Amino acid sequence: MNSSNIKIYFKNTFASLTHRDFRIFWWTQCISLMGTFMQRAAQVWLIYTITKSPFKVGILGVCQFAPFLFLSLFAGVIVDRFPKRKIILVTQIIFMVQAIVLSILVFYGTAKYWQILALSALFGVAQTFDMPARQSYFIELVGKEHIMNAISLNSTIVNLAKIIGPAIAGVAMVKLGPGFCFLVNGISYIVVIIGLSFINTPDKVIIKNSKNIVYEIKHGLKYVANIENLKTTLIIMGIVCTFAMNVDVIITVFVPEVLHKGAQEYSFMLSAMGLGSFIGAVFMAGRSKRGTKKYVLFVNAILVSLLQIFAYFFDNYYIVLILVLGMGFLNLTFLNMANSLLQLNSSDEYRGRVMSLYSLLNAGSTPIGNFYAGTVMEKMGAAAGFLMCGGITLVLSLASKYRMRSKK
Repeated sequence: MNSSNIKIYFKNTFASLTHRDFRIFWWTQCISLMGTFMQRAAQVWLIYTITKSPFKVGILGVCQFAPFLFLSLFAGVIVDRFPKRKIILVTQIIFMVQAIVLSILVFYGTAKYWQILALSALFGVAQTFDMPARQSYFIELVGKEHIMNAISLNSTIVNLAKIIGPAIAGVAMVKLGPGFCFLVNGISYIVVIIGLSFINTPDKVIIKNSKNIVYEIKHGLKYVANIENLKTTLIIMGIVCTFAMNVDVIITVFVPEVLHKGAQEYSFMLSAMGLGSFIGAVFMAGRSKRGTKKYVLFVNAILVSLLQIFAYFFDNYYIVLILVLGMGFLNLTFLNMANSLLQLNSSDEYRGRVMSLYSLLNAGSTPIGNFYAGTVMEKMGAAAGFLMCGGITLVLSLASKYRMRSKK
């Protein structure tokens, strides 16, 4: 690759950062997300050390992501009715309060299992509104031309945080305890709140003369059902997000029980998944000019299911580390392609509601998936988590592809 090609690739990879407001949003997220993934790693490990139960680790995910199941469709209408920047501002304040309260409970040694679950549920409620608002806000900041690149660059910082955050958390938990991770996360949201005040992009409200929320939900679902690209994308998302994206829960139990490793190796395993996702995000940012390809969704679904099935047969830490890295890469490229397909095939009027369905399947499926993975590991052992999640993903993905072909 000559120097001119390198310049073109570099320009394409960071195209959306030419927009000032997206640049501000992106940099503030770099800081905040580091704290978020420090908290996630510390929270899951704290639950496991308190309870010693894979099932109760799974319940943590249920509490955090159950709000998506019940509120996502309502959140989509709210996102279309109100300025997205203001919605994101409110959610950041809730995230900050939740993290600081959790840190205080841990520092004072009074943290109980039910309190952690309750704060996790509060986080989930805020995230239910934050995710569709954030995803549909990108197109307001960068326009349609750079939306796929913006999604990919946002994923780079999310997954860079997945690498660095858990690694820092692993050291911090050993030296300073999990409460320090929660405190750092709480402070990090202040940066985002300040950054949002510097954004100049005019607030846009899509639904001005709105009917009741239930009517808008039904109208949004009907809209999706009538557009084949949207419907197909959401079906395969439902399969992969429910069953293939439980790796963080599986390795929480797999690392100590199968690999016989501790907190630091667990955090490195999370970082490996984040590294794979980061590589996937950079890859997708560089290829964003090539547009969206629906077949990528099915290829990724099959490949990630095979990697999980392979992981069942190994008890070598480094082999599993490499497989988890591959899972991170495939999951990220899958989600980025799905996100781009949904946004580019949606009209402005319905984008908030369409992205609420993305949030519902991406995060709202987590309680079902976590419950499934936790129950399987409780009954069949830690390694079975990989086998049963990968196996059902493979079967359902092939079945859905066959069904879609037969309908043509």
